Amino acid sequence: MGTWNAGSGVRHPAATGQNQLHERRRPCDPSLLTSPPDVPTRRFLLGALAALPTLPGLLGATIAQAQTPPVPLASWNDGPAKQAILDFVRVTTDRTNPGFVPPEERIATFDQDGTLWVEQPMYAQVIYCLDRVPAVVKAKPELANVEPFKTVLSGNRAAIAKLPMRDLEKILAVTLTGMSVDAFKAQVKDWLATARNPRWQRPYTELTYQPMQEVLQYLRANGYKTYIVTGGGQDFVRVYAEQIYGIPPEQVVGSMAGTRFGYGKDGKPFLTKDPKLLLNDDNAGKPEGIYMMIGRRPHAAFGNSIGDRQMLEYTKAGDGARLSMLVLHDDAKREYAYGPAQGLPASRIGTFTQALYDEAKKGGWTVISMKTDWKRIFAFD
Repeated sequence: MGTWNAGSGVRHPAATGQNQLHERRRPCDPSLLTSPPDVPTRRFLLGALAALPTLPGLLGATIAQAQTPPVPLASWNDGPAKQAILDFVRVTTDRTNPGFVPPEERIATFDQDGTLWVEQPMYAQVIYCLDRVPAVVKAKPELANVEPFKTVLSGNRAAIAKLPMRDLEKILAVTLTGMSVDAFKAQVKDWLATARNPRWQRPYTELTYQPMQEVLQYLRANGYKTYIVTGGGQDFVRVYAEQIYGIPPEQVVGSMAGTRFGYGKDGKPFLTKDPKLLLNDDNAGKPEGIYMMIGRRPHAAFGNSIGDRQMLEYTKAGDGARLSMLVLHDDAKREYAYGPAQGLPASRIGTFTQALYDEAKKGGWTVISMKTDWKRIFAFD
């Protein structure tokens, strides 16, 4: 159960003048000369009259079909996880229920990596940064023989995977800062248009979890405002969040670097991305970021790792009905299996410890089994 804290048509090109000149005129139909064009023929009238008895049935079927609401959470199997979402929405939107939540307070927050889209074998933003290294080195040739850029340029995936965090931070610093915010946005868009996940050979924007997309849509249909609260870069996620999740950039809270205001040679003002870290939106940084950027405690929160624990605890601590959910990646065949909770393989990315699993069970959070609770993982399944 979830956390219940008491209390188009085809367009044809126009004919060219040459085609019109060479178009042969068809002979005039003699029948058009004997009957006014606005007078229906007897055959037409008889056919229309014969069809009249069937129209009410056809219209009724069409209206009924149009009025049939879509089935909520269609990609979810029936079970405690799906029911927890349905019950939460029912209770919090029913004005006669003690758990009713006013529309202005209906806030739901979602981690992104591992909760809304694939995070293995490496976070998409880190892959973006690695792919940007050649362009950075071209602009700054002196970095070619400097680590960790030398290792990245070698293409040795095993060596790249072993890079320590301090080296990854150097790569992130030179690929995510120092340019205008508009230039950064354009670079990310260009990368997303061509980059492919190595396993599925599909754009990263296609690797969102269909069941979670349905949760976003279902909550919004019931008056909830959905936010992404991610440890990833806020500017990075804002580039595509509206396109693939329906979440506008102002509803994305993420790790945040500074910006500097200045003027270009043409006198126009612009912002430059600065390396100064303003918010590390992970672990305790998530509820801190929620308070600073949203200003309301969520009534529902979704995550998948130890980095989301404090966000779910903060959500649960509020009054009234609350829903806290964690996605457990336990489906190696359709996606990935990692934990190490419940004996799953350990992972540095999206770590889901047994301690987190135990806290979820003890606190009444819902653990979503990807293998058991989801009929399909992706929209293309």
